[in-house]
Amino acid sequence: MGPLQGLKIIEMAGIGPGPFCAMLLADMGADVIRLERASCGNLLGLEYDILNRGRRSVAVDLKTADGVETVLKLVEKADGLIEGFRPGVMERLGLGPDVCLEKNPKLVFGRMTGWGQEGPLSHAAGHDINYIALTGALHAIGTKDSGPVAPLNLVGDFGGGAMYLAFGLVCGLLEAKSSGKGQVVDAAMTDGASHLMSMMYSLHHSKLWSNDRASNMLDGGAHFYGTYECADGKWVSIGSIEPQFYALLLEKAELDGDEFKRQMDAQMWPELKSKLQDKFKTKSQAQWCEVMEGTDICFAPILDLAEAPNHPHNKVRKTFVELDGVVQPAPAPRFSRTKPEIQGAPPKPGQHTDEVLKDWGI
Repeated sequence: MGPLQGLKIIEMAGIGPGPFCAMLLADMGADVIRLERASCGNLLGLEYDILNRGRRSVAVDLKTADGVETVLKLVEKADGLIEGFRPGVMERLGLGPDVCLEKNPKLVFGRMTGWGQEGPLSHAAGHDINYIALTGALHAIGTKDSGPVAPLNLVGDFGGGAMYLAFGLVCGLLEAKSSGKGQVVDAAMTDGASHLMSMMYSLHHSKLWSNDRASNMLDGGAHFYGTYECADGKWVSIGSIEPQFYALLLEKAELDGDEFKRQMDAQMWPELKSKLQDKFKTKSQAQWCEVMEGTDICFAPILDLAEAPNHPHNKVRKTFVELDGVVQPAPAPRFSRTKPEIQGAPPKPGQHTDEVLKDWGI
């Protein structure tokens, strides 16, 4: 019953941001058909590949004329298509935007790449870490000692890539309802990750952001916005930016030295951070949670992948769900009326070929 119920989306099988985008759409109720090879392997194990959940799988051989013709028949009945190949691959398969839009003028053709459809690097191989390196994001993340640190593949693949492709596809679908015309959505991870850095560029232009890592308010430089190790080796996070939140931090941590009154004096941050480090090591993570969690300090324990689903807040919110024995993040965001839900476990390649072709009238 999700808000995208009734929409038909074709997903050209791939890895990483393409499947994540398709999962987002399927979680919201779209009928997403994953086109893949019948012999397609899966390094994660099919049952654990959460990014493939909620879709039906059609096996098709794109190296044959019959296979391409089958895809074009699906295109005729689809609202949108997403693909994550290098520029030119879909064209060489006979499934480029011009061909597909001729078959279905209302189709929104979503393209996911790292570098974009054109530009000097457009045909070069790359991964998340390379794409965010070009945007300023990777340079800004890390410490003075470590240098740049890869923030998993959240910023490029999923934040700057999949999220922007999903947003672009839905924008295109909304526009097509009024114009009756489809179009191509060029979602490049370099573009999306750069866009995510908008606030940092604003701070940079305002001389409020230094290129020196861990010297700014939001990158771990400030003593009141960062992570601290506890007595038991576990960690906590604080983000006490506002004066009233900072005052509460000092109260709960029993820090009353005059030096702590100089909150926004960046020259004092290293010294104050060192004192906070010593303070947090006097109690375990659980003990600090008893003192600070739920207050306006802006505090949270840093949980690992096994701990996060069992935190009381996440359990009440049902932020994580279990499907076929696999604990996984629930669909997000939430809606009051058209509530999204996981439509099924990850499919086996070709599991629904006959079913889909019948349902789509082919």
